[in-house]
Amino acid sequence: MLYPSIDSLMEKLDSKYTLVTVAAKRARQLQLHNDTPIEKPVSYKFVGCALEEINAEQLSYKQGVAEEDSKHQ
Repeated sequence: MLYPSIDSLMEKLDSKYTLVTVAAKRARQLQLHNDTPIEKPVSYKFVGCALEEINAEQLSYKQGVAEEDSKHQ
């Protein structure tokens, strides 16, 4: 069984695409700084730590408008 489960993660974010994007961006940040707020993460890999942070609601995201979409408005 994977931790955290995809079901619990999907309750935190609006789509699987958003989940992958947020987790990947945070994993890249962890590679550089390794500053996770989780005291004892279950995973030792950066993507796993990022998913644990999402599950613990330590990460948030703000949905933006794409540059191309804003030109048409």
